[in-house]
Amino acid sequence: MFFGIEGSEGWRRVTPVDKGWSADRKFRVETQDGAQLLLRLSDGEKFEQKRREFEMIRGFSATGVPMSMPLAFGRCEGGRAYMLLTYIEGEDLETVLPRLTEAKQYDLGRAAGQMLRRLHSLPLSAADRPAATKREKKLAQLSRYEACDVRIPGDEPLIRFVRENIGCIWQEAPVYLHGDFHPGNLIYRPDGSLGVIDFNRWEVGDPYEEFYKLQSFAREISVPYCVGQIRAYFSDHVPQAFWRAQAVYVAHAALFSILWAKPFGQRDMDGMVRRCRLAMDDYDGFATLVPKWFPS
Repeated sequence: MFFGIEGSEGWRRVTPVDKGWSADRKFRVETQDGAQLLLRLSDGEKFEQKRREFEMIRGFSATGVPMSMPLAFGRCEGGRAYMLLTYIEGEDLETVLPRLTEAKQYDLGRAAGQMLRRLHSLPLSAADRPAATKREKKLAQLSRYEACDVRIPGDEPLIRFVRENIGCIWQEAPVYLHGDFHPGNLIYRPDGSLGVIDFNRWEVGDPYEEFYKLQSFAREISVPYCVGQIRAYFSDHVPQAFWRAQAVYVAHAALFSILWAKPFGQRDMDGMVRRCRLAMDDYDGFATLVPKWFPS
C-alpha cells in the first residue's frame, strides 16, 4: 500500500513529479492494468481547503473541458490529504509552442480561449458570490511594492495608471476562475489537442483577471497563441472594457510580481523585471490600452 491510500495495492509504480510552484507533492502513478494517474499529497491542515479544491475540479469537469478528471479524495498516511486524478499524457504547451507554425500556435490559442470560456460558464453558487472585489487588495499590494527595495526605474507611470484606473476591474459578473490559466498549465496531447491541469489556484473573481498571465507567461513564447486565446474567448468581438481592465491587471502584475518573486531568488526576480520592462514597452508606458502585439 502506498502512503496508506486504500486501493493503492493495485499500483505498479509511483514516480515523483518535480514541476510547478505548488506546495503539493505530486506523483505519477501507474496501475497494474497500465492506467496513468496523478497523485497530489498535501499537509493535513489543508484538508478542508483541498477537499474544496477537489469539489471544484469535479464541478469544472462537468463543463466538458478536457482536463485531469477527479477520481478520489481523502486522508492518508500522516494525516495528509490526498487527491487522485487522471493523468493527461503529452507535453507542456509552453515547451511545444515554439516548435509549431504560427498558424498552429494561433489555432491552439483559439482552442484555449474556447476552453476557458467553458470553464467560466460553470454556474456560480450563491454561497460563493464574493461580498467585495479585489480592488483594495490590489492597491494594498501596490503599496507594498512602493515600499520595497526592489523597485525598478521608471515605474511611476505604471503606479499612477493602476491607481487611476482600479475601478475598471471587477465590472463583470464574478465567475469560477482556473486561477493560473497559461501554457504552462496546458498539456499538448499526442493527437494535437489540449488538456487543462493544476486547478489548485482556483478562485471566484473577475473573468478578465484570468488573462493577464498571457502577458506574463505566454507573450514571450507565442504572440499568435495569445491573440487566438483572446479572440476566441470573445467570439472575435473583444470589448473595449476588457482592454482597460486587462491593462490594469498587467500593470499591477508587472510591478507586484517582482516583489512576489523575491523569496525565490535573484534569477526569478530578474525574470519578473524583464517581463515588467517588456510590458512597459508593449503598452507604451501604459499610455495605450491595447498592447502592440495585438493586431489592430
